[in-house]
Amino acid sequence: MFTPQGPSFRELAVQALSSVEHGYDLLATKFDATPFRTSDRLLAAVTETLGPLGPFASGLDLCCGTGAGLSVLEAVCTDRVTGVDFSTGMLARARTDHPTAALVRADALRLPFSPVFDLAVSFGAFGHFLPRDRPLLFAQLHASLRPGGLLAFPQPAPPRVGSRLYWTLWAFDAGMRVRNTLWHPRFDMYYRTWPLADVLHDLRGAGFEVTLHPMESLGRQENGSPLCRLVAARKP
Repeated sequence: MFTPQGPSFRELAVQALSSVEHGYDLLATKFDATPFRTSDRLLAAVTETLGPLGPFASGLDLCCGTGAGLSVLEAVCTDRVTGVDFSTGMLARARTDHPTAALVRADALRLPFSPVFDLAVSFGAFGHFLPRDRPLLFAQLHASLRPGGLLAFPQPAPPRVGSRLYWTLWAFDAGMRVRNTLWHPRFDMYYRTWPLADVLHDLRGAGFEVTLHPMESLGRQENGSPLCRLVAARKP
C-alpha cells in the first residue's frame, strides 16, 4: 500500500497520536505517496460527471490537503479556484503543484467566505467530521455558494455487510473510538459515519436540492447499482 517514498510506520504512529491538524502537518511532505491521497481515477470520474452540471466560474476545494481536488476545479472552472484547509503543512505542499490557486487556512466549520463560489467540492475529508457536525458544515458551504451554486462530492457504495472491507472499516472505526477515549488530543477520522440517507437529510435541511449521478467510469456492482455516485447539492 505504501511506496518507499511514503511515511514510515513510526511516522504514521506519531501522526495517529497527534491532533488532526498537527498530524497532517507532519505527514504533508509524504502524503501524496500514501494510499490516502485521492486517486487520479476518482478525480477523472468526478471531472467527467461534473461536466454536464456546469458551467462553473469560481470553485472551492474544501479541506484541499495537498491539492489533488484542485485539479478537478482547474479542469471545470473558468475563473480562479480556491483551496481551504487548516493544515499549514498541507497548504504549503499544495502551493507547489497549484501556484495559481488561492489557498486559505481556515476551519471548515467557520468558513470566511461570502457567497462567491459557483462550485464546491471535497475529497476524502468528510470522515473527519462527526455526524453532529454535518448540519453546520453544510450550512457553511451553502453560505459560501452563489444562488445556483453546486456542492459536489463522490459517495462510494457501502461495502457488502460481512465482506472483508466491511469488517476492515468497522474495525478501524472501533479502534479510532477506543483511541479517542483513551488518548488526547482527539484524532477524528471515521469511515462509517457518512451514510447516504443521513447525508441527504442534512443537505436538504441546509437548503440544498440534491440529485445523485452514477459515475459510470468507475463501474457497477453485481446487482447493477453504481460503485460510486456523485452527490450534487444545488443551492436554489
